[in-house]
Parts: sequence; C-alpha cells; structure tokens
Amino acid sequence: MTEFLTGIDHIQIAAPPQSEEQAREFYGNLLGMEEIPKPENLQARGGCWFKCGAQEVHIGVQADFTPAKKAHPGFTVHALEQLKSRLETAGFEISEEPPIAGRARFFTHDPFGNRIEFLEFD
Repeated sequence: MTEFLTGIDHIQIAAPPQSEEQAREFYGNLLGMEEIPKPENLQARGGCWFKCGAQEVHIGVQADFTPAKKAHPGFTVHALEQLKSRLETAGFEISEEPPIAGRARFFTHDPFGNRIEFLEFD
C-alpha cells in the first residue's frame, strides 16, 4: 500500500517541434481521444493535450527529440481487432508480442516513432 500515491493524472509523450497537427491526427482523429485545452501559461511551449478515460495524455514538444523505442504507454481499449485494422489501414505497422494471460495486445508506433501498446482484457 502506498502512503502518498492515489493514481495517475497523465502521461507525457515526447514529440518533435512543429508536430501538433500530426499528434491531433493520430491521438485525436485516429485513436478518438478528445483534445483538451492546455493551460494558457503552458501554451507557448507547444504540444497538445488529450483526455483518455479519467487520465490525460500530454504530447510535449522536445527540441532534441528521440523517440521512445522501449518505454511506452499501454492503453486499454475495447474492440482491439477493429483498432488494429484501423491503424493498419492508416499505414501503421503492427507488431505482436508474446501474449499475457487474460489480455490480448499489440504494439505500434505513433507518427514520431514512439512505441505504443494497446490491450484488451478478457
């Protein structure tokens, strides 16, 4: 039991400068996350924020960006196969890893090369 932590508010995913429209297309239009406004005092930094269930996904601009190849968020979904098909149709490569008991899953990369996992629990 943790003495202090109560949950996760958000995750931040790094992206290169001038990538906000690609982020909106992938995280917003393709994955269906709702874009939410960044606080006014943070808008000059670039990037964009999305709602994902009760949590948020922050796409943060990083000048010396290098994509995360191992570290990744794992998003829970329903209709995993339909999402996989949607991503493949949009030109994203899908990779399957060894299964984990009780969940189906696959990986892809966002438009910036960051590794992303999608899971559906039995």
